[in-house]
Amino acid sequence: MINGFEQRRVTVADGVALHAAVGGSGSPVVLLHGFPQTHLMWRHVAADLAADHTVICPDLRGYGDSDKPADTDGTAYAKRTMAADVVALARALGHERFALAGHDRGALVAIRAGLDHPETVTHLAALDVLPTLDTWEVMHGVSAAVGFHLYLMAQPPGLPERLIGAAPDEFFGHFLDLWAGDPDAIPAEVRAAYLRACRAAVPSIVADYRASAGIDLAHDEADRAAGAVLRMPVTVLQQDWGAVLGFDAAARWRAWAPDLRHVPVSYGHFMAEEAPAEVVKELRALLAR
Repeated sequence: MINGFEQRRVTVADGVALHAAVGGSGSPVVLLHGFPQTHLMWRHVAADLAADHTVICPDLRGYGDSDKPADTDGTAYAKRTMAADVVALARALGHERFALAGHDRGALVAIRAGLDHPETVTHLAALDVLPTLDTWEVMHGVSAAVGFHLYLMAQPPGLPERLIGAAPDEFFGHFLDLWAGDPDAIPAEVRAAYLRACRAAVPSIVADYRASAGIDLAHDEADRAAGAVLRMPVTVLQQDWGAVLGFDAAARWRAWAPDLRHVPVSYGHFMAEEAPAEVVKELRALLAR
C-alpha cells in the first residue's frame, strides 16, 4: 500500500471497476503504472506529489486488483477503452480535468487519453516509451529481439497465454531483472506483489499487448493521417533506446507533441522506483508549464 493513501474501487464502465489508491489534496494528478507492475510502482512519487496535489494511482483494467474482462471482440484492452476508464475514474472522483503521467503500458494509455480527450488532460508525462505506431516502426532486424515479448503477445489467442501461463514467475520476473538499473529499488515484497498480480492476470496482460499490434496501431495510424497531436504540455523521460535501435527518439516524439520536453535519462526502465526524486522534479516542472 502507499502510505497515507485510501484504497478505492470505482466503477468506470459496464461490468468494470478499477482499484485505485487516492491521497493528498489540490489539483489532480493521475499516475498510470507499467508492465509488469501495479500502481505500487508509484509509491515514492505519489507520496511526494500528495503534499500539494490530489494523486490518483489506479491499477489499469486487466492488472492488479482491477477487473479483468474477457476480450471477446478485440476492443476490451484497446488503449482507447483503457483511456476512457481513466477519464471515468477521475470524473467519478470529482475531477473533470487532470494531469496525467504514465510509465510503459500506462504511458500508452496516457498518450491515447491525451489524443482522445484533449479537453480533459491538462499535462502529460510519458516514461520510457514511444507511441505505439513508432514502436513498431523502429523495431527491425536482430536488434528487435529486445522486444521479443511484443511479438509473442501479438499472436492470436491461445499460444501466448499457454506459454506464459506455464512459467509466469519466470516470464514476468525476467523483465523485472533485465530492465532494472538498480535491482534494490524493487524490494522483495514489492517484487512478490508484482509477480502475484501478473500470475493472476496472464490473459488480460496478453490482451493488452495484443491490442497494440492491432486496434491500437490502427488508431495511431488514423491520428497520424489526420494530423492529430497532443495539444497539452508534454514531458518524456526516456532511456536512449535510439542508440541501440537506430532512431531519434526526440524527433519521433516531436511529431506527436509540439510542446515537448524530452529528457534522456541514465537510470533504468523502472525510473519511478529507481530515481523517484528526479521523476518528481520533472513532473513538478511539467505541472508548472
